Amino acid sequence: MAAMEDHDTAIPPPQDAWIATPAGRLFSRRWSPAAAASQAAGSGPRAPIVLFHDSLGCVELWRDFPAVLCQATGRDVIAYDRLGFGRSDPRAGVPPPDFVAEEAALGLPALRAHWGVGRFVALGHSVGGGMAAHCAAAAPGDCEALVTIAAQACVEARTLQGIREAQAQFAASPGQLDRLARYHGGSTERARWVLSAWVDRWLDPAFAGWSLQGAMARVTCPVLALHGERDEYGSPDQPARIAHWAAGPAQVCMLPGQAHSPHREQPAAVAARVADFLARTQAN
Repeated sequence: MAAMEDHDTAIPPPQDAWIATPAGRLFSRRWSPAAAASQAAGSGPRAPIVLFHDSLGCVELWRDFPAVLCQATGRDVIAYDRLGFGRSDPRAGVPPPDFVAEEAALGLPALRAHWGVGRFVALGHSVGGGMAAHCAAAAPGDCEALVTIAAQACVEARTLQGIREAQAQFAASPGQLDRLARYHGGSTERARWVLSAWVDRWLDPAFAGWSLQGAMARVTCPVLALHGERDEYGSPDQPARIAHWAAGPAQVCMLPGQAHSPHREQPAAVAARVADFLARTQAN
């Protein structure tokens, strides 16, 4: 990797905001670099990085990664809870079959309008990587780059097996649902919805043919597909497909020894890779 820019100054506390949409309110949080880091960036404000969380995730479950990423890149980082998740308003029923694509029309436009975001970088973890891809495809003139972490490009046998094993673990250990509830409104009912939204949709035979191929064919910005070598929900074929299907320049980065959530296990290392990728993209 090329040398990462040095942004040692501590970042200010993040800003929280609730964003009104026709379907309900979304909770969002924005991290901004310290003034010294912004000035060091050189050529004016950089496009913020918008984060898309995984199937059981929310803003809080990104843990310290957004702050680390903000400091490493010198860019604003914005995360939000999808409808039904975290602190956002509840959502009824299992998400529709096109729920991955719908964030480009549902969540992102409201987020951009509220925070005044023009150009942006889309970064998503797991299914959030698919959502980030659709957002990049829907805004080709505004999305500077796409970064996926442990994203699924299609439904693999390993993906389904991993979900079934997680489902069995939740059934065998009720305390896991209680822990999940702490991040989703403090409600066990909400936690059950979050779990069902993941398990029932992905295990539905009607979802078996889903893929990112159509979306990636419209992604013209640079793409970085990060993937742990020990990912329990997707083989190395997943990032390879993302890169192969992309319409623009794309690269795969396999992370030795990492599983499905490398940004939680090694936030600084993942942030450094993203920062290096964005620095190279900006230089070209």
